Amino acid sequence: QVHLVESGGGLVQPGGSTRLSCVASGNIGRIFDMGWFRQVPGDQRELVAHISTDGSTNYADSVKGRFTIVRDSAKNTVYLAMHNLKPEDTALYSCNAIIAANLGGPRDYWGQGTQVTVSS
Repeated sequence: QVHLVESGGGLVQPGGSTRLSCVASGNIGRIFDMGWFRQVPGDQRELVAHISTDGSTNYADSVKGRFTIVRDSAKNTVYLAMHNLKPEDTALYSCNAIIAANLGGPRDYWGQGTQVTVSS
């Protein structure tokens, strides 16, 4: 079994910052791409940031210049640093990773999500 567990988030004031973490654990053979998605009730889940195994990144236009995705391969962890937060960033943020378990092929894994609420 492979698990993704997020932490961080919570209530943040507009203009503030926070950092999300996502740790992969379990029967991990290799971790490929990792990313963060977000969703608000009634809307589709959207990609926020993505990082490849070679460290290349891409971001949603709405977060470019404010969010930074980083991975620590030694710790099987991906982070999302969020700055200059806006009320429209309020959402449930979920971690995603493509992971091949030992003796298995690559597949998608999701964390349970962590809520980020931007409000004064």
